[in-house]
Amino acid sequence: MKEGPDIASIAALIGDPARANILTALMSGKALTATELAGEAGVTPQTASAHLAKLDAGGLLKADKQGRHKYFALASDDVAGVLEGLMGLAASSGHLRTRTGPKDAALRKARVCYSHLAGEMGTRMFDHMIAHRLLIQGGGDVALTDAGTAFATEFGIDVAQLNRQKAPLCKACLDWSERRTHLAGSLGRAMLARMEELGWATRDQKTRIVAFKKTGEAAFEGVFG
Repeated sequence: MKEGPDIASIAALIGDPARANILTALMSGKALTATELAGEAGVTPQTASAHLAKLDAGGLLKADKQGRHKYFALASDDVAGVLEGLMGLAASSGHLRTRTGPKDAALRKARVCYSHLAGEMGTRMFDHMIAHRLLIQGGGDVALTDAGTAFATEFGIDVAQLNRQKAPLCKACLDWSERRTHLAGSLGRAMLARMEELGWATRDQKTRIVAFKKTGEAAFEGVFG
């Protein structure tokens, strides 16, 4: 095809193993330095800088300089959505990297996907909200209902403020480990942030794991069944 979007160039950027590791590390939603990302990718800082320049030029990353340091983050929710979709495709096709130990189970249970809740806990929250008509889904679109707005407000989220943001309020994101949908968008991020504010869970600083306390998991069960 000679006209239309050039998916080959984007695929080539993501397809390099080191760049794929860099992008995956940024799925935590945190901005990281070139040195930190070099460690995630297993390459030298010089090589990481070259990869970061390509990803930045390709529109997959955004850079923010603060003082002597430059921090990198994913360019948008769309980039995160593509990466999570590719993770789901890789998992369903059997292309998985084997990592043994308890962290695997923890990642499957609850983890960060670009600052929203993913894994078993994330899909359970989404399923509950769909079942109780707090969210409605049609095709690939997800929308918050009036009942959902009331629910989110009672949960402590300023929905009106979220609606003023440029980012979409609700997005469906395919969960690579559960092979089902979890909630993305500004509401998804706000839900996870609120759970942290309430002391239900904390993010592991070295991984994408979201660790729920026993009291927090009980509270989650009370709200999301």
